[in-house]
Amino acid sequence: MRLLVIRLSALGDVAMTVPVLTTLARQYPEIDITVLSRPSMQPLFAEMPCNVHFRGVDVSRYKGIGGLFRLFRELTKKEHYDVVADLHNVLRSKILRMFFMLASAKVAHIDKGRKEKKALVRPRHKIMKQLPSSFTRYEDVFKELGYPIKTTFHSIFGEDKGDIALFQQITGTPDNKHWIGIAPFAAHKGKTLPQEITKALIQELSAHTDRRIFLFGGGKTEKELLEEWAAMGSNILSLAGKLKLNEELALMSHLKVMICMDSGNMHLASLTGTPVISIWGATHPFAGFMGWNQSMDNAIQIDLPCRPCSIFGNKTCLRKDYACLNGITSEKIIQHIERILRTATNPSGICSFAGDSSKKETNSSIY
Repeated sequence: MRLLVIRLSALGDVAMTVPVLTTLARQYPEIDITVLSRPSMQPLFAEMPCNVHFRGVDVSRYKGIGGLFRLFRELTKKEHYDVVADLHNVLRSKILRMFFMLASAKVAHIDKGRKEKKALVRPRHKIMKQLPSSFTRYEDVFKELGYPIKTTFHSIFGEDKGDIALFQQITGTPDNKHWIGIAPFAAHKGKTLPQEITKALIQELSAHTDRRIFLFGGGKTEKELLEEWAAMGSNILSLAGKLKLNEELALMSHLKVMICMDSGNMHLASLTGTPVISIWGATHPFAGFMGWNQSMDNAIQIDLPCRPCSIFGNKTCLRKDYACLNGITSEKIIQHIERILRTATNPSGICSFAGDSSKKETNSSIY
């Protein structure tokens, strides 16, 4: 039995397939699974069970119906796929799965819950409730195809951590200091921590000599800013442009805690079994995008009647002041960090983590 899984972008959404596909591959070792995604996503699947294969595709080379038919022909030239799981469900993947249906493959696609998400973010009369997570929505696709699973997953590295040799030339070898990661950026302003808050956070953390601070980000503007912040202390290091994705994943597995926005880095760190403190502005965990195995207790957000106003954080602030982000203080973030560091020192006090936050009844109004 050959199964094709389609999830072309974006980074966070592709990362969220990893726990589900790992479980699927282990529970059904007789299935030969091929994951179709962008080439840059390959490191996410490098540690998968041996019945999972990755195929990278540059979708810009396959434009229009004709281009997608050419991709379909290339995919089926050597392999016949009996089952197709469309975990993307956009126009491009809809056309592609139509070709597979005409070729007699069994096809199922994700229900993104657009109607209930719209009710969550509308300006008035919001329906504030936890929606199914992407993990659950992915599971439902495979259940429809006849492969029910209950996702169990710890880390892409299993019970171990990533290879130190992949990053030690840049960072040095992990020692008895608390290694802390900070990824303050996101794709949209509504999900990005204001610079003055980030700077204050880095300054306060770096004042402790028993800590090393690693700054994650990319792009010219982010790189310049991270380098500027890294210059504030000898125990701060900007990683922008210095590590590849597989090297970043290995490093993340050795962090005591990662501070992220609702972004791809939140999901990457979650895949390595590292506790994540996630900061939410225009978006909300209720939409179903909390990182794998992360606790709602570590989600920092402010209760405002306008929140959430966006699923992806790409809408202009209705108040014009981004109070959902500007009202979050560095002191509040540090309180969460200190609690996690105490837990790491005293494991007996560890709180339980839910593999799927959508299955917990949690009041997430104020943190």
